[in-house]
Amino acid sequence: MLPVADRRRRLNVGTGPDGDIRRWAVRLPGSTTGPLRKMADRLLMALLVLFATFLLVFADRDGYRDSVDGEVSAIDAIYYATVTLSTTGYGDIVPATPGARLSNVLLITPLRFIFLVILVGTTFEVLAERTRTQWRVDRWRSRLREHTVVIGYGTKGQGAVSTLLATGYPKDQIVVVDRDGGHIAEAIASGLAAVTGDATHNAVLRQASLDRADRIVVATDRDDTTVLVTLTARQLNPSATVVAAVRESENVPLVRQSGADAVITSSEAAGRLLGVATASPAVSDVFDDLLNQGKGLDLIERKVTADEVGRPLHADRDIVLAVVRGSVIMRFDTVDQLATDDRVVVVRSRRDT
Repeated sequence: MLPVADRRRRLNVGTGPDGDIRRWAVRLPGSTTGPLRKMADRLLMALLVLFATFLLVFADRDGYRDSVDGEVSAIDAIYYATVTLSTTGYGDIVPATPGARLSNVLLITPLRFIFLVILVGTTFEVLAERTRTQWRVDRWRSRLREHTVVIGYGTKGQGAVSTLLATGYPKDQIVVVDRDGGHIAEAIASGLAAVTGDATHNAVLRQASLDRADRIVVATDRDDTTVLVTLTARQLNPSATVVAAVRESENVPLVRQSGADAVITSSEAAGRLLGVATASPAVSDVFDDLLNQGKGLDLIERKVTADEVGRPLHADRDIVLAVVRGSVIMRFDTVDQLATDDRVVVVRSRRDT
């Protein structure tokens, strides 16, 4: 694993006196165009107004007089358009005929007003947009409670979000954290709030209000990063449920020691499914159905109801696979009766919901 200092040098980010990262950005779904884009749009509008003025002057160049040589060329026309729109007005080129003067009154003067509004309005628009954006972010963060933070929006992260949404989890309660701009763009396009930055840094995770989150999903693309992110997340939020994914099973104990409540080994899980599919394709199809939440058969964990307490498992209308009693997970064939505080993992058809 790279030292933190080396990782920051690779990212080309600066740190403050407290060591926190300074490069991060919060992006909310439906946010307005950024300040730089607005400035570029206004600059393009100003250039269009300048070009329109140039065409008007050049088309009626015989109605203008140049005090230098008496004639107005294309360069003179663009020069006149520039100085008149900026209200500089040197007076070396003037409209001499009634038609040219009328054109100045009816056409060029309104263009001058538009040009000035564009230039002056750009500064106010940028400042106002920054204020609005900061207000939206502050308001969003202040209302964010008991949400889910998904760190890493690659294949695993997107799969986790899709499953959460399929169970009815609200989209506005999911925050994505990723350092990849492409992943962030995908999250925003899907209607999710997102934070751009390195999740191994406390400051980035605080922007996602991770300290107030209820669930944390760590789905980074490297096991060493997963360990560091899990440790950082657990330090910021000791009570949240942290679920992490690793590629290699040998890293599972390290991730658990870092604070993960559950660790999924992606490579071995895929290998097991391949083995099941080889031995029995039908069983693998059932597994696929169970893993695709909301499409057919679903795996659900729920509380035991009052009328189920003291009854055998086979009396329940759901197919019970396991019973969670305290911190112990027991197979269905090892439990005779259900207790008050039990939770059950059941298979349920979408037709039953």
